[in-house]
Amino acid sequence: MTGTTEALGRSAAVDHAARSVTRPFYIYAVLANTLFQRGVFVLFLQQRGFSAGQVALLQTLLYLVSGLAELPTGVIADRIGRRAGIVIGQLLIAGCLLGQGTFSNYWVFLALFIGQGVGMACVSGSDTALLYDLLVRRGATADYVRIKSRFTMLGTVTSGAAIVLGGQLQQISWGVVYAGSAACLALAVVVLMSRVPEIRGADAVDEQDGAEEHGDATAWRAMLRVATPALVTLVVVSGLMHATLTPYIIFAQKTLSDQGAGTALVSVVISAGFFAGGLTPLLSDRADRRIGYRVIVPVSLLTLAAALGLSGLGLVWVTIAAFLALVGIPEITAVIVDNVFNEAVPSRHRASLLSMIAFVESALIGIGYLVLGALMDGLGSGVGMATYAAVPLLACLLWLPVLFRGARVTTGIEKPAGQKAS
Repeated sequence: MTGTTEALGRSAAVDHAARSVTRPFYIYAVLANTLFQRGVFVLFLQQRGFSAGQVALLQTLLYLVSGLAELPTGVIADRIGRRAGIVIGQLLIAGCLLGQGTFSNYWVFLALFIGQGVGMACVSGSDTALLYDLLVRRGATADYVRIKSRFTMLGTVTSGAAIVLGGQLQQISWGVVYAGSAACLALAVVVLMSRVPEIRGADAVDEQDGAEEHGDATAWRAMLRVATPALVTLVVVSGLMHATLTPYIIFAQKTLSDQGAGTALVSVVISAGFFAGGLTPLLSDRADRRIGYRVIVPVSLLTLAAALGLSGLGLVWVTIAAFLALVGIPEITAVIVDNVFNEAVPSRHRASLLSMIAFVESALIGIGYLVLGALMDGLGSGVGMATYAAVPLLACLLWLPVLFRGARVTTGIEKPAGQKAS
């Protein structure tokens, strides 16, 4: 009885510690994703006089620069602090958004999108590393999937709401849209600075039992040590999944329009897709415990292939149904895979290593935009979408050896006592 009471006491203490970490992160997620321009920025760029090709170049440049900047910004975040990396990145993005709302010269926009890409790289990896290591410090990493799913849900649902509000604010002026987004990012920075403690890579090592003996001099050596074939495969497969999902969501606007949907209907569908993508990650914890990432990964890839294939039929309501029904499933997988990545890498270089993974994803997303755009231009939006289904199918084939052989992904060096490596 005493042992049970002590266990319950420890569980309550862990829950309280987890809540002390998550509350400010949840507030941050809402503010950082209140980006009113996200659903209307293409219209804004067109009104600035930019052609479709120029808009595509800006978007591709954004992801490629973000990918290239992932490695140095991850190292900086480990050295000076994960919170500092996030703050620098969000302020840089906010400044670039203000610039986009002010200027109209295309060359200025090229510079602003480059700066925004660097800002995205500063945030990417640092936010996840900071959250995970704060949970490590409080002995609550077992709750990471549940917490990250709520974090993702809040961010995505907020994005959906911001898209709707952005369309209304645009009736006042584009300046209000972009200034409002920048102001929300500034408030997110205030929340982080006032409510979330800083953690550097060296600080995080002190929280890990036995991690110090594995401490590597550089992030590159750490990556070589943890880079099992299964982990490398997961990085590539996850990157291909994101390289399918992200362009699919953006280009679904054109596909729906070409199939006869009006602008109002397209905006409603895309907004609803964001809400669906925000709510489904709440199922991540249950899916992780009952199914596991080895199975959920190919399931997500097959659903993406199905969504792309159905979009190629040319039937607007079939495309809408496929989009709303299937777009959320990969979001579940993204949360679960993110947990696998965190378990696989050492705390000392967590931000750096997660940034290396994000680099692969960003590069593949940028290439995916170019490939899907070219297919849609050459074959038509519907046939182009259906042809692009080959990408998730290829990723599924790459994953089959891991699925059937049960290959080891994580190293186990970061797992708390009593937990097994995947």
